[in-house]
Amino acid sequence: MFLRNSWYVAGWTHQFQPGALVARKILGEPLVLYRTRAGSVVAMEDRCCHRFAPLSRGRLEGDDIRCMYHGIKFAVDGRCLEIPAQDVIPEGVRVRTYPVVEKDLWTWVWLGEPARADASLIVDALHHEDSEWLIGTGEMMYDANYQLIHDNLLDLTHLSFVHQNTLGRGSPAWGTARPKVEPIDRGVRVSRWLRDRGTPPYVRMPRQQWDAWASYDFVVPGLFLLHSASYPTGTANRFPDGPHGDLEPGFVVATSQAITPVSERATTYYYSGGQLRRHADAALIEDQLEAFGAAFLEDKAMIEAQQKVLEASEGRSMMTLTFDRSIAMFRRLMATLMKQEANGDTDGVRPVDLAAAE
Repeated sequence: MFLRNSWYVAGWTHQFQPGALVARKILGEPLVLYRTRAGSVVAMEDRCCHRFAPLSRGRLEGDDIRCMYHGIKFAVDGRCLEIPAQDVIPEGVRVRTYPVVEKDLWTWVWLGEPARADASLIVDALHHEDSEWLIGTGEMMYDANYQLIHDNLLDLTHLSFVHQNTLGRGSPAWGTARPKVEPIDRGVRVSRWLRDRGTPPYVRMPRQQWDAWASYDFVVPGLFLLHSASYPTGTANRFPDGPHGDLEPGFVVATSQAITPVSERATTYYYSGGQLRRHADAALIEDQLEAFGAAFLEDKAMIEAQQKVLEASEGRSMMTLTFDRSIAMFRRLMATLMKQEANGDTDGVRPVDLAAAE
């Protein structure tokens, strides 16, 4: 089950070049995307309305696309412009198109009701187009349901175990620290101190111990936005509720991650990683992305194995423990939005009260 009235990442903006047709599948729907001569991106159903041939196997003619099965040509708005075998074009000969927005290096597509496609619902990625930051990007595919990836990111206690020798850096801190969990607009915020942490290998700072304040937002339909700021040890004891604004961190790292369902059992995972330009260079960002990619492969192995066990566990439910609070809150939020959508509720894209998930 999917939430359709929402924006989903269809790819990085650099993946859509003039003259190229790009096939995607989102929420089980086949799409073809391409960039017009003026620079905007078109997204339409990757299915000719005639004999259902994929338009991604077609040909661009200017800004129009021609199906290369029987030669039917469509405009950027999906209207049929030409049928080689006949002069009269029936009114119903058209393909569906979808609203598209390019923002923060991501190309977003709305698969729900076009009239509800409100661009203000797109959250800001962290520093993707900030000149003071260097950002690297990556992606991978999961053979698993998107909700399992949501759960994985909503509860980062697993970093001490799944990523013991990578992001966890041999420390139990992620598993033992008790985070602060609070509702935000269309999402959940999770924050915690990680005491006495070593310097990551991809950060150009002295090898010493730090207290890291890690805070992330997880928002509809599946966006993970994490800032981690590291301070001299002892800072966490001085400011148990989080660092004050006038404290200068030794270094900051950030990541933005987008989970896009392909189908009920496949998901595309887009991610970035970055640091302040004054603290990093391209080589360090490459090291950071390599470290992230290695850790995400560990997630992928665990989650795909979890998917198989889940499919073999019909009639049984997963258990919820105290540190699953953020998961429960976000699942309740998504379930509420999907119920509103199914009922035709016009407020279905707007905030809902998360108090019921407490």
